[in-house]
Amino acid sequence: MKVSEIREQTKEELEAKLLDIKKSVFNLKFQKATGQLENLLKIRNLRKDIARIETLLKEKELNKDNDKKAGKKIGKKVKKTGLKK
Repeated sequence: MKVSEIREQTKEELEAKLLDIKKSVFNLKFQKATGQLENLLKIRNLRKDIARIETLLKEKELNKDNDKKAGKKIGKKVKKTGLKK
């Protein structure tokens, strides 16, 4: 899964996809335990997809929070601090 594809999706779509991938990893681990899984890289690739999705979800959450904070700062006087020469 490419990051560009993930970025286009909404938060709800990403959460649904994340749940689906976690279920797939769970099933693949059972296949591995019973000796039915031939390609072990499937688990590794899905775990990387989970990390990508969780990272982008967190990124979207932080951007949302920063936008709210930026809206509150408009109109307030900002005190400048600096070194004196």
